[in-house]
Amino acid sequence: MSANRRVSTRKRVGDYRARLRAQGMRPIQVWVPDVRSAEFAEQARIQGLAAACSPSEREDQAFVDAITDWGE
Repeated sequence: MSANRRVSTRKRVGDYRARLRAQGMRPIQVWVPDVRSAEFAEQARIQGLAAACSPSEREDQAFVDAITDWGE
């Protein structure tokens, strides 16, 4: 890749970020669990089973249903 193209890309990105800042936005970095990992899948399975076997499962699910907006 040529040096001119890198500079051009950097400038475009810089200009884009400047426009967003002018609109009152600010950049942040967010780290989230890797949902593709085997560890995540196993932990989701364990927690899902725990929730499903909970004595308050019906009430818990009713709460989740009540606060979930599916665009209906």
